[in-house]
Amino acid sequence: MSNYLLLGSRDPFSSVDAGFVFDLAVQLKSAGNDVTLLLLENGVLAARTGAQSPGLDAAIAAGVVVKADDFSLKERGIGPQRLKASVQPSSLDLVVDHLAAGHKTIWN
Repeated sequence: MSNYLLLGSRDPFSSVDAGFVFDLAVQLKSAGNDVTLLLLENGVLAARTGAQSPGLDAAIAAGVVVKADDFSLKERGIGPQRLKASVQPSSLDLVVDHLAAGHKTIWN
């Protein structure tokens, strides 16, 4: 079993390949790995309550830990109370912590 940090920065509503990170998260989790998905930049748009993002919903259902960059949320006027229940705000320190721990990191 490995530890993965996936970074999703693309808007899933306007980028054709944004779903890649959600699919990869589900595949890695299904293979028995620990997976954390950090949404940042326009990727945080999928984390809003009521946002129709089947890929993100599948990742959450698969047990992927989902975080949203707090700076990206603030820049887009999305308060923590407007996030899906399973998504927690996080600082970019999370990336440093995962890298320092030797986790495999993929940015999309």
